[in-house]
Amino acid sequence: MSLPGEAAERARSLREAIERHNRAYYVLDAPTVPDAEYDRLFRALQELEAAHPELQTADSPTRRVGGQPLPEFAAVRHAVPMRSIRTETDTGPEGARNFDARVRRALGLEEGAGPVEYAAELKFDGLAISLRYEDGVLARAATRGDGETGEDVTQNVRTIHCIPLRLRGAAPALLEVRGEAYMSRGDFERYNARQRELGRPTLVNPRNGAAGSIRQLDPKIAAERPLSFFAYGVGETRGWPMPESHSGVLDALDGFGVPVCAQRGVARGAGGLIDFHAKILALRDTLPFDIDGVVYKVNSIALQERLGFVSREPRWAVAHKYPPQEELTEVLDIEVQVGRTGAITPVARLAPVFVGGVTVTNATLHNEDEVRRKDVRIGDTVIVRRAGDVIPEVVAALPERRRGSERAFVMPERCPVCGSAVRRLPDEAVARCSGGLYCPAQRKQAILHFASRRALDIEGLGEKLVDQLVDRQLVKHPADLYRLDAATLAGLERMGGKSAQNIVEAIARSKRTTLARLIYSLGIRNVGEATAKDLARHFGDLEALMSADAEALQRVPDVGPVVAESIAGFFAEAHNREVIAGLTEAGVRGEAEARTEDSVAVLRGQTFVLTGSLPSLSREAAGALIEAAGGKVSGSVSKKTDYVVAGEDAGSKLDKARALGITVIGEDGLRKLLGN
Repeated sequence: MSLPGEAAERARSLREAIERHNRAYYVLDAPTVPDAEYDRLFRALQELEAAHPELQTADSPTRRVGGQPLPEFAAVRHAVPMRSIRTETDTGPEGARNFDARVRRALGLEEGAGPVEYAAELKFDGLAISLRYEDGVLARAATRGDGETGEDVTQNVRTIHCIPLRLRGAAPALLEVRGEAYMSRGDFERYNARQRELGRPTLVNPRNGAAGSIRQLDPKIAAERPLSFFAYGVGETRGWPMPESHSGVLDALDGFGVPVCAQRGVARGAGGLIDFHAKILALRDTLPFDIDGVVYKVNSIALQERLGFVSREPRWAVAHKYPPQEELTEVLDIEVQVGRTGAITPVARLAPVFVGGVTVTNATLHNEDEVRRKDVRIGDTVIVRRAGDVIPEVVAALPERRRGSERAFVMPERCPVCGSAVRRLPDEAVARCSGGLYCPAQRKQAILHFASRRALDIEGLGEKLVDQLVDRQLVKHPADLYRLDAATLAGLERMGGKSAQNIVEAIARSKRTTLARLIYSLGIRNVGEATAKDLARHFGDLEALMSADAEALQRVPDVGPVVAESIAGFFAEAHNREVIAGLTEAGVRGEAEARTEDSVAVLRGQTFVLTGSLPSLSREAAGALIEAAGGKVSGSVSKKTDYVVAGEDAGSKLDKARALGITVIGEDGLRKLLGN
C-alpha cells in the first residue's frame, strides 16, 4: 500500500529541519531554534513514524535515541587497515625537524630543493572510529580495534548528534570517513555534575568517557553521554574523485557536512611545522577539548603513495606530542585549605612530579565527597592531571598498587586557620569554617561583603583598599573599620587626604543602618537580603536573633531546617559573637523598620518574583514597593509564589511560572494591586 504523499513529504521536511538544527547546534555552536521548538519537531516526527512505520528511514533523527542492548559487538574487518602513526618523542622543535628530514631523505630531495608541503592538524585524545556511508547514508560505524578488525558500534555512534546520518550534496557510492570520537571538557564536567546529583558513578576523564561510551553494549546509556566527533581522513571509497591533497580531502568532508576541526592548516617545511606546533601549544588550554599533540601529514596524496609504509606505519605522517598532562605519583599526605568563603578543601601533598610542563607537589581533591568517591588515601599511587593554568587535581587512585599501609582521610572538626568549628550543611558538598567574621582566611571577603552596597554601603571601601588594610594588619575583622582614622588611610597607596576623609565619613555614616542590612552584612551562609528582612521583622533586634535556637528560627516564614542550622551555627561560634560585640561597642546600630500598618498592608502574606525589565521601575524600586505594602519578594519561582511580575526580556522564571499556573502580571498589574 502506497503512502499518502502528504505524510511522506511531511516526514522528509521534518527530518531535514531537525538535522539542520542539529548541525547548527552541535557543529556550528549557533542554535537556530529554542529547545522547546526542537523538541516539538522531534516529537512530531516520532508520532508520524509511529503512525506510518513505512516512513522510517536509516537516516531519520529518531534513530539517534538508541536501540536494544546488544549481547556483544560484532567484528568488522576494515577493507583498508586503520594504521596507527609514529609518535615523535622529542616534544620540542627538533621533533618537527626530524620528521621533515626523514621525509626529504625518503623522497630523495637535495638540500637546495624547495620545502615539502604538509597538512597540519590536532591530535585528539579520544577513540578512533570509522563511518561507512553508502549512497550518502550512514550504514555502519566501527572502532579501530587492532587496525585490521574492529567492532561494530553503529547503534552507539548514531547517538552522536554532530555525525550526519546522511551526507550533504552529491555523495559518493561509498565513502568511509575516519576520525575521533571525543568528549569536550564542558560536556564532561556537566555530565559528571549530573551523575553526582543522581548518586551515580562519574567518568574519570574525557578520553575514558568517550571510549567507554562508544563501547557500551546498551545504546541508551551511550545516548546519555555527550559525545562529539572530528574527521581526519578517509578509508575505502568508491565513485569519488579523490582530491589531490590531504587538506583537500578534509575540505571535501566538511562540504559533505562531516565535522572537521577548524584548527588545521597547510605548512611549508620544518619551519612551518614548528610554527604550527607552537601556535597550537599556546591555544591548547583554551580549546574546549583535550589534545595531546599535533599531527603532520605530507599534503600531496601522490607523494603519500610514493612514500608508503614502514613497519605498518605511514612514512608520510607523524604525531608530534606535547608534554603529558597526566602522570602517576604518590600521595604523601592530605591536608585542608580554607578559602575566602570559608570552604574547606582537601589538598593532596604529592611526591614531586613533572606534569603539564611544571613540577607539581600539590593537587586539589575538591571536597570530602570527592575524596570518598575516588577513594583516595594517604600513601596511594594516583593519577594527577594539570592542564595550563588549571589547578592540578587528583583524577583517580590506583587501588591495585596499595601495600596495606595507606590511611583514609578524616575531615577536621576545627578550622586549621582560626580554630572555629567546621560545619557542613545537609544539602551542601562543601564543609566550611563557621568563623566567617573572624577567620583570617576569610577576612577580605567578609569585609568586602560587610561594606557592600546592599549591606552597610560604605562607599569607597573597594577590593584594592581592603587588600591593603588586611595585608598591613590594620583591619582583622569588620569592627576594626570603625577604629580607622584619616591619617592612617592617607598613608596607604593611592590614597590622598580628601579620599581618606571621605571614607572615614562613609564608615561613620554606616553606624546607623537598618536591622535587615546589618543581618545581611554578617555574611551568614544562606541568608540573603530577603531572608535578612524576614529575620529583622520577626525578631526586632539582633540580640533576640542571636539567642534563637533552630526551632525558633524555623518559625520565621520561609526559613527551613538548613537555613535555620546555618544561622544557629553562625551565632554559636564564639569568635563571631566577639566581632558582633566589637561592632556594638563601636556604635553600629541596626534599627528595626517600623511595622507595616494593617491599613496599608495590601500585599501581606503574598509572595512576588520579579523578572525582566519593567517600563519605569527598577527591580529594586518594585521590590521596595511590594515590601512596603507587606508583600515578600523572592528570587525563585515555586508553588508558593503568588505573582510573577514580568517585564521585557523575561527569562526562565516566566516559563516556570506559566508551567506552574502562577499568575503573571506586568508593571501596570502591580500598580493596581498596590492601589496606585
